[in-house]
Amino acid sequence: MYQQKGFTLIELVVVIVILGLLAATALPRFINLQGDARQAAVQGVGGGLRSAAALAKAHVMVNGSSGGTISMDGVNVAVNASGYPTNAVGGIEAALPSPEGWTVVHAAPTTTYTPPSAPTPGTCNAVYNANNGSVTTASAGCGG
Repeated sequence: MYQQKGFTLIELVVVIVILGLLAATALPRFINLQGDARQAAVQGVGGGLRSAAALAKAHVMVNGSSGGTISMDGVNVAVNASGYPTNAVGGIEAALPSPEGWTVVHAAPTTTYTPPSAPTPGTCNAVYNANNGSVTTASAGCGG
């Protein structure tokens, strides 16, 4: 008696259907990677802003300066009387240059960094406050 080895057509179809169902349930979980990446980028820029403000403040405190211009790694950065970078191109934006494609808006006393293609720009950004060097991040509208 001769026995065949392999799969029947029905078995192959059942396996393909099961794989299709698994893909259909798992795919939506991985679809929105762009929103998650945008949220991570906002958090990263927020961390960079915090670091830049802290470094500028430390430089001012160590050197006993009371505002004006300091040099951070060869770049002139304008600081206010509190020792934090000002909310201007020559201030915080000199300390942390804008990442490629990001929008930077200076409106006293804050500077707002918004990633490119943010679905809801007002709720997907990092905001630096020059008065006290604080940074807030909003990632609810980033699409993640």
